[in-house]
Amino acid sequence: MIPRPIKRKIYNKAISIIKENNRIESEKIPKYDLEYRHIKNAKLITDREELLKLLPKDGIFAELGVDEGSFSESIINTCNPQILHLIDIWGSDRYNQDKRRQVENRFRQNIENGKIIINVGLSTEVVNGFQDNYFDCIYIDTDHSYETTIKELELYRPKIKDNGIISGHDYIIGNWDGMVKYGVIEAVSEFCIKYDWELIYLTVELTNYPSFAIKKIKM
Repeated sequence: MIPRPIKRKIYNKAISIIKENNRIESEKIPKYDLEYRHIKNAKLITDREELLKLLPKDGIFAELGVDEGSFSESIINTCNPQILHLIDIWGSDRYNQDKRRQVENRFRQNIENGKIIINVGLSTEVVNGFQDNYFDCIYIDTDHSYETTIKELELYRPKIKDNGIISGHDYIIGNWDGMVKYGVIEAVSEFCIKYDWELIYLTVELTNYPSFAIKKIKM
């Protein structure tokens, strides 16, 4: 049995390494400060279920990162999309093919009638199969890293209609329990500044990580 003082020393060393790695990763991420024009129409709302009530209805929707499909069901019930594309690779230990089968069983009727289309693959690769000006709204909930999020925002930008909305989850610095640095905030700010988009909704829930919604600034 390892003595408690040695256990504590090993634990503190591991925490120190994780913190240093996160610091290094954080320094690699570009930082952009939003201007007033990027936030002047922004509204705070309670949670992402309320956010759905403000997103486009009866349109073409995509959810990037599906897991077991719980939020997909909320999208169907609240936004009633003509078509909902569920995009996920289900390729990790946590997000695996068993969960994909759960989603297929959960939405079997909607899949059969064409209301739901499952697109298996990485979000950054599946995007090539969609025509420009196709989506009314997308919701991003993939790996939350800066690299993936900025790539998703840029790749899906031409796929969104002029009055469409990009929304997403985990608009937060990171997961403290898992000691993981996220990059969603930085990616969204960079994207808004580079392409003249604005933050329109931000949720403030504490029981779930915040969500954001952005759209192109009207000239």
